[in-house]
Amino acid sequence: MNENVEHGGISIELEHIFPIIKKWLYSEKEIFLREIVSNACDAVTKLNRLISLGEAKNVTAPSKITVSLNAEAKTLTVTDDGIGMSEDELRKYICQIALSGALDFIQKYEGEGDTNAAESGIIGHFGLGFYSSFMVSDTVDIITKSYTGSPAVKWTCGEDGRFDIITDYDSADDYIGDHGSAIVMHINEEGEEFLNTYKLKDVLNKYCAFMPVPIYFIDECAEVKEDEKDKEPTPVNDPSPLWLKNPSECTEDEYKDFYRKVFSDYKEPLFHIHIKADYPLNFKGILYFPKISSEFESLEGQVKLYYNQVFVADNIKEVIPEYLLMLKGVLDCPELPLNVSRSYLQNSGYVSKISAHISKKVADKLCGMFSSDRENYESIWRDLKTFVEYGSLRDRKFFSRMKNSILFEKSSGGYATLEEYFGEDNEKAEKKVYYTTDKTAQSKYISMLSTQGIEVVVLDKLIDTQFINVIESENEGLKFVRVDSGIADELRADGDKSELPGVADIFGKVAGEKTKIEFDRFKDEGTPAILHVSEESRRMEDMMKMYSMGGDMPAFPVDETLTVNAASPLIIKLSEKCDSDPELAEKIASQIYSLCLLSQRKLTSDELVKLLDGSYNILGML
Repeated sequence: MNENVEHGGISIELEHIFPIIKKWLYSEKEIFLREIVSNACDAVTKLNRLISLGEAKNVTAPSKITVSLNAEAKTLTVTDDGIGMSEDELRKYICQIALSGALDFIQKYEGEGDTNAAESGIIGHFGLGFYSSFMVSDTVDIITKSYTGSPAVKWTCGEDGRFDIITDYDSADDYIGDHGSAIVMHINEEGEEFLNTYKLKDVLNKYCAFMPVPIYFIDECAEVKEDEKDKEPTPVNDPSPLWLKNPSECTEDEYKDFYRKVFSDYKEPLFHIHIKADYPLNFKGILYFPKISSEFESLEGQVKLYYNQVFVADNIKEVIPEYLLMLKGVLDCPELPLNVSRSYLQNSGYVSKISAHISKKVADKLCGMFSSDRENYESIWRDLKTFVEYGSLRDRKFFSRMKNSILFEKSSGGYATLEEYFGEDNEKAEKKVYYTTDKTAQSKYISMLSTQGIEVVVLDKLIDTQFINVIESENEGLKFVRVDSGIADELRADGDKSELPGVADIFGKVAGEKTKIEFDRFKDEGTPAILHVSEESRRMEDMMKMYSMGGDMPAFPVDETLTVNAASPLIIKLSEKCDSDPELAEKIASQIYSLCLLSQRKLTSDELVKLLDGSYNILGML
């Protein structure tokens, strides 16, 4: 050993550390009430546990927590009838910062070396929660009496951390009964907002709505109406929330009522998922899929996270997969590795396993609905579609679970899976799915394909273009083709496809150099020409639009092709007019090109004016 090495521990002076705890322990002041009430919950839970173990005999079972406001005296008091503390325990757990009585209790009564708060139901963990009371108080009193019968004790501490202890406190009966504790907070000027009844009820509803012990609120300065004097008080919380029950014990009405109560949303959710995960994950919850009005609204959900029925936060992203944040619901995870403030998670494989399990449960629920209740599944598919597509883009495991339950809306009505779309042709090496992004604008193309018995699916969301890339990558030989991306083989007719004299030149003149002119022969002789953009070019354009999201990114150049129908009587006549009446031929070609544009996309203002003027000019020739 090196004799020059000195060993020691860091010394902390109370007057220096106490102001830091008071100001910076929690990010929000209102959290103090959650901490004090959850400590009271622990006191009740501990005593109930001792009674069940036979360690506390002839002791009245604890039953409630009371939060009392006296705005005139500027005090806020939290009282419980739980385990209480002796003088020695008070000195040990209150006068020493960050010494957790919860962990001591768990180690002693829940098995040697076991510090698993999840099994005990005890909330406290870090031994710091009590000191949050000084965030809103200049003085805090503790009046406590142990269940063991030891004398009552009063502890009073100022905001400088200096305390006084009164042993065998005579006035304890004014606050508590045979056992328990009362925390009396003398609210300072900075905390005066918490002397308001409505503010306190709001905080209790946010953080304590489902704590496991009945909580009662009393406004000592409020006038009690005559008709309310004999009424039995009701707790402000629900100690047995729905997620703790077995799914078989819950009715549909209970699920809907719980959803309305928690989220104040009176639109009925599409469905719910009740999760009860056992070892090794050990968490519970209920997730709801809300009705979605648009693909962008769907990204704003709300999943409330609880720790042993104590509210922690909304949508902690480490627990909920990104593509599930559109859901609403509650999750109670009593083994979460939280930091002191409970606002952030510490890194843990447990958290990622929870996230993966939730994703699997959602996929299982949807696939189950598809298999057992196809009609209902189809009725809500428009609301599910964006969510499933987004999830598939973000998580290939999710896509793998969902792929056989993904539906495509048919332009003719109804839905079909990929397998159903191809039917008997499902084993073909090369398969094409024809789709439309706008049933109205692309109706001509849809009609031409439908005439040949080809079904067209509807992909009318911006995310669809990215989603079909995933499907194609997972299905060799599969290709999605928009109806106006080219001439389908099924639409081509046999015969001469040669260029007709003068036609290519005149269309090149009216369409411009950017448009390629080619000839083909269609089965539909009534269609003189079709304007199309290659599938690859369009997808690149759509991707640029998605990333720019309405920004100033320049337009992506697309390769337009005008395919002229050599079998069209109108094109044959146009070819004849190219020599005999070039001026009329140009007007007709311009009109045909404008109509092709109209059937391919929305016209610009200049293009629309040109189409209308051309129509009037031709009509004027009558």
